Amino acid sequence: MRILLDTHFLLWWIAGARELGDNARTIIANPENLIFYSAASLWELRIKEGTGKLELPEDFFSALSQEAFEALAVTARHTEGLRKLPFHHRDPFDRMLIAQARLENLTLLTRDQVVTLYDVQSMLA
Repeated sequence: MRILLDTHFLLWWIAGARELGDNARTIIANPENLIFYSAASLWELRIKEGTGKLELPEDFFSALSQEAFEALAVTARHTEGLRKLPFHHRDPFDRMLIAQARLENLTLLTRDQVVTLYDVQSMLA
């Protein structure tokens, strides 16, 4: 499978957080799955860190670089994909992840039930 991690799963994986859960841990650790993370997630994490809503682990980016994950840039094509999304979700970062997953034929791994309202492959874990 080709999996795009929702921001919280990316953070939990790198931090080794128990919130990740066994099902998500198994999916991410499976070497047969190609795991992607979005630049939009990194942007979201930095914004939350800057506003004091989140404290990133000191070695977050170093640890991320050690993973066999694929980085997914935000492109003009992805922003165009936002035009076709209904407004079930107001969070701009989640909307970008949904658009990217749709356009790149990725399955979005998330805990966000609202994602299931979209025409996108998703997996709740």
